[in-house]
Formats: sequence, C-alpha cells, structure tokens
Amino acid sequence: MVVKVYGPAYASPKRVITCLVEKEIEYEVVHVNLFKGENTTPQYLQLQPFGVLPVIQDGDYTLYESRAIIRYYAEKYKTQGTELLGRTVEERGLVEQWLEVEAHNFHPPLDDLVIHVLFDGKKGVTPDEKRIKEDEEKLARVLDVYEQRLSTSKYLAGDSFSLADLSHLPFGHYLVTSLGKEYMIRERKHVSRWWDDISNRPSWKKVLHLYPPPV
Repeated sequence: MVVKVYGPAYASPKRVITCLVEKEIEYEVVHVNLFKGENTTPQYLQLQPFGVLPVIQDGDYTLYESRAIIRYYAEKYKTQGTELLGRTVEERGLVEQWLEVEAHNFHPPLDDLVIHVLFDGKKGVTPDEKRIKEDEEKLARVLDVYEQRLSTSKYLAGDSFSLADLSHLPFGHYLVTSLGKEYMIRERKHVSRWWDDISNRPSWKKVLHLYPPPV
C-alpha cells in the first residue's frame, strides 16, 4: 500500500517524506495550497480537523502530526532502511528526548520567525523587529545547548543519525536560506559540523529537489 502524504511543499510534511525516503517506503503526494486556503475545505478538514499539515493516509489508516507520523513509520518499518529510533532502549530514550527538545525548544521560536518574516511578509505584513529579536535570542540559547551536546556526540542522540536529527531539517533549512540567518549555525563549530552532515544526506537533498519550499 502506497502512503499518501498531503502538502509536500511545506516544512512539516517534508519531515515525514524524508523519514519515508530514509525508511525506503513508497509514497505519493497530494499538493495542498495554504495560500489558497485548501487546508480549510470540508474534504481536508475531514482528514485533519485542525486544518494544518501534514496528514497521511495509509490504506484505511489516517494519521496527522508530523512527529507522530515519523515515529509511527520508524517503528513500523524498524528493520527496513535506516534505523532511526536507536538500537537499544537507552538509545531510544535519547532519541525521544531530543525529539522533544526539537519540538518544544528549537521549533517554537524558529516557527514564529518563519510565519512572521516569510509567510506574513508575503501578505504584506510589516515585520515586528522586537518580536524577531526575541525569537532569535530564544533560538540562540537553544543552539548554545546543542553546541555543548554536539561537542561530545556526533549526532544529538548519539553516534548514529536518528529521528532526533531528521526532525530539525525542514525548519533548519528555512533558517539558513530564506531567513538569511545561517550565521546562527556557522558561529557554532559543532552545530555547523552537524548541520553540514545531516543537511547533505541524500534523502533530504532528494526531498528539497522534488518539493521546493513555497517561500
């Protein structure tokens, strides 16, 4: 059964598609245009009642929330493709820990920057410099913690690439490209080394090539 992924142009669905590529799972995409409000149609809201991306359909199974989806497929196809959850219970614990860090510490200020600077900017909203500065300061503190962790570990959860690293790719890409804040990565030696490693994985390059970001 081919997995159907909605909204491949946007960041969170790319998290899912990258996982599927790493796990060698066949998929197809359904394009959803947020700027045209296609995420608010009755048909889409039947799949995702909050009207956000992504959502997947796998036969008669429907699932939303990107981190839930990548956990599901990494577990379901644990012996196929790249091992993304760790090989021991302790490794799994660290993967889960850093996934939570990404979701609750790295993602919120960066997501706010993306929405305010890129998406609101496309709608003609004047940037709030105070809000931008606060988001940058929050993100800098998170990256300082990453710098310390990555000074003693190749990847966030240990010696192997995992969901913990993969989950940073979509919004990290916005940070170093459209937002013009690559310096936040480059001024931290170990974060810079880690970013170069994970962002050059063939899976991520393939996803970026197939589905360019809308902004």
